[in-house]
Amino acid sequence: MCGFIFDPSKTGLRKTLREYEELALRYVWETGDEGAGSGLTWRAVNERLEEGKTISRASIIFFLNRMLDQGVLSWRDATGKGGHHKIYITKLDESGYKKYVVRTLLESVAKDFPEVTEEVLKSFLK
Repeated sequence: MCGFIFDPSKTGLRKTLREYEELALRYVWETGDEGAGSGLTWRAVNERLEEGKTISRASIIFFLNRMLDQGVLSWRDATGKGGHHKIYITKLDESGYKKYVVRTLLESVAKDFPEVTEEVLKSFLK
């Protein structure tokens, strides 16, 4: 399942992620095995966004759950104030995420344009 939109006019991870999404993913990557809940991630993202910008906690939760669905993140259950909470943990690091993006794009174009994909890949490998 391809859960991203690819924008070739952007650079780096912004080809597939909005600013707040990249910041959220980088924050979870920074936490390592400890992981982070949506609240801490939301606070970190809002601190790191360009001045004057904010993002809702719901947008952060939606994004983190999308990353779960895509297999980029994993989670463990934690109890705390208000009951059970997801702690999001890295499943794919930055390098793994980049490979996931490239693999997904190649599989998609190879499915719809097999001959052209093969021709273009051969020209890259020369």
